Amino acid sequence: MIQSIIGRLVSTIPVMFVVSLIIFSLLYLTPGDPARIIAGTTATEEDVARIRETLGLNEPFLHRYLDWLGGVLHGDLGRSIFMDRTVIELIGQRMEPTLSVMALTVIFAVLVAVPCGVIAAWRVNSLTDRVVMLFSIAAFSIPVFMIGYVLDYFVAFKMRWLAIQGYAGISDGIGPWLSYLVLPTVSVGLVYIALIARVTRASMLEVLSEDYIRTARAKGLLGRRILFLHGLRNAANPIVTVVCVGIALLLGGAVVIESVFNIPGIGRLTVDAILRRDYPVIQGVMLLFSLIYIAINLLADVLYLFFDPRIRY
Repeated sequence: MIQSIIGRLVSTIPVMFVVSLIIFSLLYLTPGDPARIIAGTTATEEDVARIRETLGLNEPFLHRYLDWLGGVLHGDLGRSIFMDRTVIELIGQRMEPTLSVMALTVIFAVLVAVPCGVIAAWRVNSLTDRVVMLFSIAAFSIPVFMIGYVLDYFVAFKMRWLAIQGYAGISDGIGPWLSYLVLPTVSVGLVYIALIARVTRASMLEVLSEDYIRTARAKGLLGRRILFLHGLRNAANPIVTVVCVGIALLLGGAVVIESVFNIPGIGRLTVDAILRRDYPVIQGVMLLFSLIYIAINLLADVLYLFFDPRIRY
């Protein structure tokens, strides 16, 4: 198992190299002069020249890329053009809200979706199964931003049960912290629950039709023991896959949900950077998202080995 994990870690090195090259190239694949776009229509030639010098656009492409890559390897992602702060500092300040929403969403979704999918498979074609499937189809069909606006209007604005928009750090107390995160978590989590529940149900149905499950039933084992000890573990790999893919999708969902609830996280930072054409921030955030995505895929591969030791890479 250790050799497989080391092999997967080594294989991520060329992947990250290719990803970094693509991310850096986006600045130069943008139509028009990046310096003139950033400077705006009212800028003078001196302003454009200054921006070109700041971005290093006067240097050859390979030289600029190697300088940028060297900075990345030393923890330097550059400096924001408009906010005059390092990209690392900006990302660090916005990291807590995004990680809070993602962590709560994953915990909430897994704790709800996996039992629902297991029960639906155990009672296939029953009323419970139909309700779970109906909810999955409905939740997966509604856009996240629409769910967010509806919950924000009725729960926060009309009933005043929770905070409408913004964010309170965990240092301010668990109560205020949760009051700002419940609605974003539920908004994203409903779609995530629908996806995990459907995959869990399908995977469990396949496992429950196996011979060893019928043998366990014939031996008189309790239903809960069959479901969670024999069934769920053998059905875990597809579930792990969809959970990890869902975590990666949450990175994209963060842009939408943080805009809806005005959460000052990485998603909002990305939107602001794109609107301002703040290329160093865009490159830094995209590189961070890529690292997280690769790390999640690596985690999924490790979990595969745990649930099924027969797997080898």
